[in-house]
Parts: sequence; structure tokens; C-alpha cells
Amino acid sequence: MDFSIYKNARVLITGHTGFKGSWLLGLLDYLGADVIGYALEPDTTPSLFNLMEGDQKCKSIIADIRDADRLQQVIEKFCPDFIFHMAAQPLVRRSYHVPVETFEVNGMGTVYLLEAVRKLGKPTTVVLITTDKVYENPESGTPFVETDRLGGHDPYSTSKAVSELIIESYRKSFFSVENKENLIGIASCRAGNVIGGGDWASDRLVPDIVRAFYENQTVTLRNPNAVRPWQHVLEPLVGYLLLGTKLKQIPHKYSGAFNFGPFPEDMISVEKMTQLALAAWGGGTYQVQSNSGQLHEAGLLTLSIDKARKELSWIPKLNSQQAIQWSIEWYKKQHLGEDVTQLMRDQIEQYLAL
Repeated sequence: MDFSIYKNARVLITGHTGFKGSWLLGLLDYLGADVIGYALEPDTTPSLFNLMEGDQKCKSIIADIRDADRLQQVIEKFCPDFIFHMAAQPLVRRSYHVPVETFEVNGMGTVYLLEAVRKLGKPTTVVLITTDKVYENPESGTPFVETDRLGGHDPYSTSKAVSELIIESYRKSFFSVENKENLIGIASCRAGNVIGGGDWASDRLVPDIVRAFYENQTVTLRNPNAVRPWQHVLEPLVGYLLLGTKLKQIPHKYSGAFNFGPFPEDMISVEKMTQLALAAWGGGTYQVQSNSGQLHEAGLLTLSIDKARKELSWIPKLNSQQAIQWSIEWYKKQHLGEDVTQLMRDQIEQYLAL
């Protein structure tokens, strides 16, 4: 994969202080990009962004994606060559408690970003990250393709489906793919459940497992039989960068939606993932929580990655077992005091060499 296009390129990341945003920042720093970040302060303690001294790797602007005027000013002043939009309220269970915030951040945040791009008046490439949960999910087991019906049960999933409709509306209304002279590429990415070192968010499986390991406690599982498209964080991020290069070269061809996930046969349950994590850690126990009174979460979700394989020549490099091994190894080394920036760089180099 040739990512030389990012060397010295001006790249804006929204949500750069989050887990995935921090890893993307690490990747782009490794590739020599000139990065500016726009996000709220990290919302976990510890946070990967702070541990990696992320504000030394980019110009970090702490601001709300809902501040349309500030966002537009930043984009107009920086004139980015690439924008990766990751700012979001990213948690399903939290969305039940803050539905208005979830719809504002995930829906209107997307509007404000695309409106700023529309007013920018110069060629740029925009990759917007949504989620695998944008699809209306009857839990049939059939992998979702990009043209399947969008929908959602919980506020988070619905807000992300809304953002996909917003993206499609702006693409059709202002960045027409039929116009081969259009130099603004707009694509959305629907990634599966991402794991990796440095995630300390609440209500996510691997961070919950690692916290239990650190405190010598039993891991509690809410939905042990739920099947998810688990993947190491570097898998989709490299896919996003690859899509960005294609969009920059031929905007009208690659504008659209893309799924990024594991091979369908590699999707495993929450319980199996936990067992693999325990084996990688070298011990630990887990228990299943009673499901009475639980908020609704999908039990089965699978993605088709045929479009990304065919059009981008992207395929997963790590299976589920390798993904959890890489993640747990990172946490173990970090817990022993190893340098976080070096841990990230080592895994980036190892992944790109595969």
C-alpha cells in the first residue's frame, strides 16, 4: 500500500482525542502528515491521546462539533487536503440516556462539517466514519451490503443512519458523482466492532475485560451470545486511508459507502472473544449477567466486505484471535510502564509490514 500521498498533506481529524482518532493520529504522524485535530477533551481517564502526548503530534483544537461557526473557521483557515470525520457520541447504551445529545452530535455534527466543506470552495477529500449499526437489522445472519436498508433501534444506531442519509443528500445535492469535474470526494465508512490497545471507554467489551484484569476481578458479560464483526483498530483505519487515496485520485468513482470488517466466517461471539482475551492475558474468570431489564442491543450483526475488497483491494490482515492478542499484548506492556507512542509505532510498523 502506497500512502506517500499523506506525507506533508494537510489532514483534519475530528474526534482526534478519542480511541480511534488517537490511533489515526498516530498513523498519520508516522506517515508524515501535517495534522490538525478538532474535538472535545478526552472523556476517559486514562486516555490514549494524553498518554501518547497527542497534542505534540498535531495542532489540537478543543471545541464542540456542534459549534458550526468555529468548525467552519478552522476548516477555512487550514484548507485541509483530507478530512477524516470521527467526532461522535459513540456508545449505544449511553445513547439511551442522552438521546438528544446523540442526535445533535452525530446528525447535526455531520451537517455542520459538510456545510463547511461546501463553503470552502476548494478541492478536498472527506471520509466520514459512521458504524456497522446503521443497517435495519432483522438479525437474519445475512451479511449487510452497502445498499441495504438503513435503520436503527437505539438512538445511537438511528443517529448514525440519519448521518448516512445526510451524507448522501449532500453528495447528491452539492458534490455530484455524475460530474466528473467534481474534485470533492465524499465517502462514508461503516466499520465493525473495533478493538485495540488504549481504549478505556465504558460499556465496551475489551476495556471492561482489561479493567477486570487490572483489578483482579471477574469479567461480567451482558450478552455472551451476541455476535459482532470484531477487528483490530488498524484494520479499518488503514482502510480509511486507502479510501482517502482513491477518493483524492478519482472522486466521482469512489464517493459512496464502504463496509470494513472481518471476513464473515471470522465473526465470533462475545463469550468466545472473552475466552480468547483470558487466554492472551494468561488467566482470569468471567460470569454471565442476568439479562432482565437490559436495554436492547442487537444480538447478531455481520457485514459484507466484498465492495472494499473489489474496489479498494482492501482485506483484513488479522483474524479475531490475532486482533485480541495484539490488543491484550498492548495493554500488558502499557500496564508495565512501556512507552505508549513506541507501542503504537511498533504495531503500526508490524501491521503495515504484513
